[in-house]
Amino acid sequence: MKPVISIKNLSKTYESGFKALDNVSLDIMEGEIIALLGPNGAGKTTLISTVCGIVSPTEGTVTVNGHDILREYRQARTHIGLVPQELTTDSFETVFNTLAFSRGLFGKAPNPLHLEKVLKSLSLWEKKDNRIMMLSGGMKRRVMIGKALSHEPKILFLDEPTAGVDVELRKEMWDLVRELRESGVTIILTTHYIEEAEEMADRIGVINKGKIMLVEEKTALMEKLGEKRLTLHLSQPLSSIPGKLSSYQLELKNEGCDLVYTYDAHQESSDITALLDALEAASIEFHDLETRQNTLEEIFVNLVNK
Repeated sequence: MKPVISIKNLSKTYESGFKALDNVSLDIMEGEIIALLGPNGAGKTTLISTVCGIVSPTEGTVTVNGHDILREYRQARTHIGLVPQELTTDSFETVFNTLAFSRGLFGKAPNPLHLEKVLKSLSLWEKKDNRIMMLSGGMKRRVMIGKALSHEPKILFLDEPTAGVDVELRKEMWDLVRELRESGVTIILTTHYIEEAEEMADRIGVINKGKIMLVEEKTALMEKLGEKRLTLHLSQPLSSIPGKLSSYQLELKNEGCDLVYTYDAHQESSDITALLDALEAASIEFHDLETRQNTLEEIFVNLVNK
């Protein structure tokens, strides 16, 4: 399968000398949802802006559906819808006219039925005649998505799409993104909400200091890098871990009432059996136990810290 976006050895250095992107290479496949995670200043927005033709690269190439973003800018840009972080709309224009104007910028013939469909999918149809200035922040965010979809792009960039949006609306927007993917739209999103990536993405890319640290299928990433924790709720609290148990990665938590064992997700269960035998030999009893695997947030934090 050919990638719908192909980024090769992409770098961006500003006049100040700041290197926002450092030799980034990434292929994005048609119909997938890929989430780019990274701290502030990691290069996420610069990467999106470069692919969308807003920022000129210093080195490297980007093709969109086979069109080079520099030599064939118009053809490449036609395939892309962009929802930026900033709410940049004409405050005095109506919702419907805002979408109609955006569609016209791409040379598309008027299509009121398509705009109606977009506005209804965003729960904005009843607000179509309202001026932008009269809308809430969450509704303005949805208008930005409507603008990006007005010209029927096959690739949608969402740069922090749910920033400042309440939890209920965020989940509605997640549903919308899934529907778009099911209709064949490829979606690239940046987010600070780890649960957003965990909920929606097929693949996760971690970017830090302008470099792509890894790109991995979400489930494979969590299996590969996730640690598991076995928590034993002790019948009697411990003041310290006995020396006989020093070979295990154990921690005392909850004022000595919980004994936590951290181990690799693929580790043989025989190690846990050996631990339980060692606890019995040390006359340490427990009344309950539970296991959990690292969340994507914990994996992300560990990667960035390293």
